[in-house]
Amino acid sequence: MGVDSVFKALADPTRRTLLDLLCERNGQTLGQLCEHLQMARQSVTQHLGLLEEANLISTVRRGREKLHFINPVPLHDVYTRWVSKFEQQRLSLLHDLKQELEGE
Repeated sequence: MGVDSVFKALADPTRRTLLDLLCERNGQTLGQLCEHLQMARQSVTQHLGLLEEANLISTVRRGREKLHFINPVPLHDVYTRWVSKFEQQRLSLLHDLKQELEGE
C-alpha cells in the first residue's frame, strides 16, 4: 500500500483516535478499543480494516483474541517525505503562534 492509503486512513478522526489509543497502549483487542468509542463494534472493525490495509496497524491472534498493534513505519515514511523538508524550529514557532492566536 502506498502513501495515498495512509493519507486516506489518517483523514478520518475515528481512525486517528484508534491510532492514538494504540499508541497509548499497544496490543489491544477490539473490545478494549470499543470501550473508548461511541459506535458499534462492526463500525470499529471497518475502521481497523482500513488502518490495516494502509499498513498502519498489524494484528496478532492470541488464542481467541485478536490483538492490534500500531505500525509506525508508514507514518515515518510520510514524515520523512513531507514534514522533515521543513525546518522543525519554524514549524514549532508557527504552531505555537497558531495556538496562541486561536486561544487553544
